[in-house]
Amino acid sequence: MNPRRVNPWVVLVVVGLAQFMVILDATIVNVALPSIQRGLHFSPESLQWIVNAYTLAFGGFLMLGGRAADLIGRRRLFLIGIFLFSAASLMNGLAGSAGILVAGRALQGLGGALVSPAALSVLTTTFAEGRERTAALGVWSAIAVGGGAIGLLLGGVLTSAFSWQWVFFVNVPVGVITILLALRFVPESRVEDRSGGVDIVGAVSITAGLVVLVYALVNAQSAGWVSLTTLGLVAIAVALLAAFVTLELRLRHPLIRLGIFRMRSITGSNLSMLLVAGGMFALFYFASIYVQEVLGYSALRAGLAFLPVTAGIIVGAGLSQQLIRRIGVRAVGLIGMSIAAVGLLLLSRIPVAGTYLGDLLPGLMIMAVGMGLTFVPITLIATTNVEEHDAGLASGLLNTSQQLGGAIGLAVLSTLAANTTANNLAGLGHAVTPLAGLTALVDGFHVAFLVGAFLFVGAAIVLAVTVRRADVAKIDTEAAVPALAA
Repeated sequence: MNPRRVNPWVVLVVVGLAQFMVILDATIVNVALPSIQRGLHFSPESLQWIVNAYTLAFGGFLMLGGRAADLIGRRRLFLIGIFLFSAASLMNGLAGSAGILVAGRALQGLGGALVSPAALSVLTTTFAEGRERTAALGVWSAIAVGGGAIGLLLGGVLTSAFSWQWVFFVNVPVGVITILLALRFVPESRVEDRSGGVDIVGAVSITAGLVVLVYALVNAQSAGWVSLTTLGLVAIAVALLAAFVTLELRLRHPLIRLGIFRMRSITGSNLSMLLVAGGMFALFYFASIYVQEVLGYSALRAGLAFLPVTAGIIVGAGLSQQLIRRIGVRAVGLIGMSIAAVGLLLLSRIPVAGTYLGDLLPGLMIMAVGMGLTFVPITLIATTNVEEHDAGLASGLLNTSQQLGGAIGLAVLSTLAANTTANNLAGLGHAVTPLAGLTALVDGFHVAFLVGAFLFVGAAIVLAVTVRRADVAKIDTEAAVPALAA
């Protein structure tokens, strides 16, 4: 298909639909976890692997997916990823045991790792740098952030109205529609010069290194951060990643052109995303537990409780484009991260006998607007100054930063929260009452939200130090704002 005959905004709709489905799946199961646990007899210790198996495969294979999109064709990999993701979703809905569901979640993560970088690279190669790409990436960022919040709502609705299986079945018709639309409207593109072939050894080493690293971090909560298992896995991951770097420096046609990190915009935006994702995952995970375990909300009511978060993210994403025109993309990113940090600080003070409107909602809304203001500029900065042949690489880097940041952040914050709760219970000196148990649980949430706020502050510092105004000079600050609402 001739790319010139394709309406780029139709392409945005198609790839945005796929990205929405993938991002949605990262949170849609959170509200359904209690129902899944009862239905498939998960133990409390093994329940976390419903989330972790997805994150493990997603974070581990993103870099391979990003480079493969450039080499074998962005639309082709996009279609393969959607098919795999949809098939794995069907497998999960039909799962009759815990082991099959965890395996299916890993396959979903692999499909997502193929879809996300391919979709973003299709977007960046369809829209030229400037006004239209800025507007398109504003929509993309709203999808990326809003999908997580909508996932909590949709998970509650589907679980209450039907059953937990439908949080997976819903992906199947969406996937089929996306494949049909992509075959009709998404143009194929790839790197023209592929004479160097594919760096198989590099692909294996970085994928294995990232998978082992993510596994070590998500498993550390049960194994212990200083256990021989955790330290051994981290050492193996470091060795694999060091071997990858050494290999890439020597190859003529490497999987990842390490020179891309000389761009301050690439390095700064990805480091910021790493920290931002950790704080964002903390919000969705701990807030969803708070409304169910402390406030006593049902799955449906818990999902509805996060509906205003979606609105706040959309408002923030829309405001970001307005502000980018006036004060610049770098300044908007710093403001967004600062606002999100304030929201998490408010959440770090939520009481046990709290209320949704008086105690939880204010922090959620401030955090939501801050995230909307943050993700648009980070995405813009991370995909500017990149040549077309590196579009998939840049997309893979940004998605990897988000997924690894979320996995690392959630692993660290979950451990801090659990340790705080355990220490408070151990210091009671008497039998644990229901009120004392909830108080200790909320104390753990306080620590998680507080550290999450520091992650956003750290992200703002990184962006301010690494990215200069000259590094983002090519971004068109006059992009049309109405595209976001269209």
